[in-house]
Amino acid sequence: MIRIATAGFQHESNTFSSVPASLDKFRRSGILEGDAIRNEYATSQTTLAGFFAAAAEDPEVELTPLVFTRLTPMGAITHEAIGHIMDRVVAAIRDQGPWDAVLLPQHGAAVSETWPDADGELVRRVRETVGPGVPIGLALDMHANVSRQMVENADVTTVYQTNPHIDAFEQALLCARLVLRMVRGEIRPRTALRTPPLLVNILCQGTSDAPMSDLLRIADQQRRRPGVLSVSVVEGYPYADVAEMGMSFIAVTDDDMALADDVAGTLAEAAWAMRAALNTGGTPIDAALMRARAAPAGPVVLFDVGDNVGGGSPGDSTLILHAARRLGIAGLLQALGDPAAVRACAEAGVGGRIALAMGGKTDDRHGAPFAISGAVTALSDGRYEETGPTHGGFRFFNDGPSAAVRTDDGYTLVLTTHGGGSASLQQFRTLGIEPRDAKIIVAKGVHSPRPAMEPIARELIWVATPGVTTADLSTFTYRRRRVPLYPLEPAAECQAAEDAARGKEAGGRQHQRRI
Repeated sequence: MIRIATAGFQHESNTFSSVPASLDKFRRSGILEGDAIRNEYATSQTTLAGFFAAAAEDPEVELTPLVFTRLTPMGAITHEAIGHIMDRVVAAIRDQGPWDAVLLPQHGAAVSETWPDADGELVRRVRETVGPGVPIGLALDMHANVSRQMVENADVTTVYQTNPHIDAFEQALLCARLVLRMVRGEIRPRTALRTPPLLVNILCQGTSDAPMSDLLRIADQQRRRPGVLSVSVVEGYPYADVAEMGMSFIAVTDDDMALADDVAGTLAEAAWAMRAALNTGGTPIDAALMRARAAPAGPVVLFDVGDNVGGGSPGDSTLILHAARRLGIAGLLQALGDPAAVRACAEAGVGGRIALAMGGKTDDRHGAPFAISGAVTALSDGRYEETGPTHGGFRFFNDGPSAAVRTDDGYTLVLTTHGGGSASLQQFRTLGIEPRDAKIIVAKGVHSPRPAMEPIARELIWVATPGVTTADLSTFTYRRRRVPLYPLEPAAECQAAEDAARGKEAGGRQHQRRI
């Protein structure tokens, strides 16, 4: 029997957010152990589901889920939280071993008060725990800020290659299959990492849109070369102020370091040639609203870029609502996080009247509270299930207690206890709202709402709103990032020779099967 462990955590840490990722928040989200992990994720399309599926292909493989937790993107992980989580993961791997391999379902953009490269620190500690001979597979989000510490301590690293992230399952499946091939002695992975001095604007990260789609076609060509096991284009996460922030490229080959380096280098050079096209802006708020009003039919979906819940924003920006009221534009449907407003709606009850100021309460980046009066049309516990495609492959959602409100001036609002991201239309439908009937929908995201919104939208508009996830990166004060970094330093140059990774000869370690 081949014994495989899986354990880890997922968090995308926005270091410009004022809301810390505390241990209490992780506990409320759920720090799961054993079969609870399998029950939550095995039937989804997530990274963990891909690991479970790979193990199920071979009756001689036993995959044991140990500890896993994830939390909605927000600020850095507190010292207390990362210490608790890291210790539990490492202790479980140590105490329940020995293992033939370990699979880590990480994100790659976790930042803690203790370790700026929290994902890399976990991989390092797992390597230290299991020793040099046990294969480690690492599956990452496409927004990872990949560090050498990650790839040097993992034998196989795979990354989502879609944004919205609808291939988490497939990339994890590939990761696990490659690790199992390594366990059986069929391959000896070699990994190369390239990290050109390049950021890609969040608005240019959609993988079905040029120029990112062009870059992925080049990656697909490289993937077909004999001896190549995996190729990853990694978009990076520009809201985590860390040294590794930016694009990266990973190539894994079977015992061919020169090939791995050539593949990763080819992609880095291609991206650098596209650098200007990978950095464009969005539509101003007023222009977006006027365009939506002029559309002959809806829904027209406005993506609130500066309040991207999937990127670590609070989900309570009121900037588009204030502009719509000023312009006399009604008919908006929007979800927004405000636990106090939800409690007021619950007290009023369905059919009850409310008058309150909602949203704009987390900080001064996302607008002032928005005054409303109207009727509560529905209440719910905020839990819903999505069986169709979702960003990240998640199936079960929990917005916390939620309320639907119809305002006297024509806005339909879904008020949630947690951030008001809209990755599933069930968020609205469970409250009796059919989003297809709306003229304008405001979605707090950039790419994560697309699987839900694109099938019903007549038009999609990305709005250049301020906030902790704004597309205008010049508004942030970075302290840890690399310098120079394009486009923040437009004169930056890509020194291919200096950037070339020496690679990690993962398969060069003596791998001993546990008997």
